[in-house]
Amino acid sequence: MNYIEYDFTVTPIELGVEILVAELAEVGFESFVDTPTGVKAYIPKNLWREDVLEDVSLLENEEFTISYQVTEIEQVNWNEEWEKNFSPIVVEDICTVRANFHPEPSTPYDIVITPKMSFGTGHHETTYMMLQQLIPLSLERIKVLDMGCGTGILAIMTALRGARDITAIDIDPWCVENATENVQQNNCSFIIVKEGDASAIAGEKYNLILANINRNILLSDIPAYAQALLPEGILLVSGFYLEDLPAIQERCREVGLTFVSYIERNNWVSVKFQRQ
Repeated sequence: MNYIEYDFTVTPIELGVEILVAELAEVGFESFVDTPTGVKAYIPKNLWREDVLEDVSLLENEEFTISYQVTEIEQVNWNEEWEKNFSPIVVEDICTVRANFHPEPSTPYDIVITPKMSFGTGHHETTYMMLQQLIPLSLERIKVLDMGCGTGILAIMTALRGARDITAIDIDPWCVENATENVQQNNCSFIIVKEGDASAIAGEKYNLILANINRNILLSDIPAYAQALLPEGILLVSGFYLEDLPAIQERCREVGLTFVSYIERNNWVSVKFQRQ
């Protein structure tokens, strides 16, 4: 399969690239490679259309200067491209996320992943904050759901922290395959990884639900998450901006979830709710 490559030049680069990647992922782009001036984004040719960038609002934001070049390319060796650009991250000096070719760290928790085209390397603010949120929680032997699991990084972290009944779900078959590989690589094969959406959790109950997705899906699926939470169960969500927080809070209030706290990183937020 051929891909269409967009080579973006972004100023200011750090915040701009983070937001741009999140928006591009929502319109069909499947893989991203950081560059010294921005990011290269790839979309399968059969999914590409002339107006593919129409809903990427960052391109209209006057606070950023963004230009790009478009090229059609043959199938890319994503692992090779990723290995050239991926560097380990460390969250709160507690958890390291790295590739298998990086040296073993001294942090208490060590997650080894090969993300391929799946979202969730820990570099994005939302994944980083979700890992932050997990660090202070007591997870021993609780039942966990990682919804929209991507690489499986959050499910793996809960396993390393002591959870044993863990389900990771994603709507994308590629993410399911990738997450399965990553849980095996981290000796967490007891994590159940499956394809599906919020309908897949009907009748299930969890102590902890993780949902790092996006605003619209969260607003749609929060009632299902609330129904699936045990008493005193916790819902951790991310994937949206600070200005979207009131809408998320109101939706959770409607279904009986109590707002506990939130953290912010470059205008992205991660929020903790609890069922009473």
